[in-house]
Amino acid sequence: MDFKRVLIAVDGSENSLRAVRYAAAMLGGGQGYAVRLVHIERLPERDLFPDESAWAGQCREHSRAMRDFLEEARGVLEAGGLSGETICSQYVDSCAARPEGAEGCSHGRNIALEILGIAEREDCGTLVIGRRGVSKAEEFLFGSVSNKLIHHAKDRTVWVVS
Repeated sequence: MDFKRVLIAVDGSENSLRAVRYAAAMLGGGQGYAVRLVHIERLPERDLFPDESAWAGQCREHSRAMRDFLEEARGVLEAGGLSGETICSQYVDSCAARPEGAEGCSHGRNIALEILGIAEREDCGTLVIGRRGVSKAEEFLFGSVSNKLIHHAKDRTVWVVS
């Protein structure tokens, strides 16, 4: 695995943008880095919306906002000194919004393991993630992606940025 292949997982939050800025400061101007920006789509529950069209509209809005966020993050990395040719963006769609049996989509059950799967497939030796900022009680009940990454990443460096 190559520690100069860096996967930055983003969720659209200020903390994930802070992680992108940190990575840009640490890697910018360095040679041989390849950065993969990844967002794994987690759609809102359908039960929270009055009908299917309201849910679908919210899903489209979320997708558009996250794709814009990936472009913003790419700009931050380029401004930090990384070449645009070394930056790849990946938006992993939710399986809930795709036809049944679709390949290459996220089931949204364990985001951390999906991130690790991408890191393994892409030979990324360094993972960067922003700390979500959940309370200790929420972390205990629901877990946190950064905590799971730290515990499940084998032979990889994990940067958790606060």
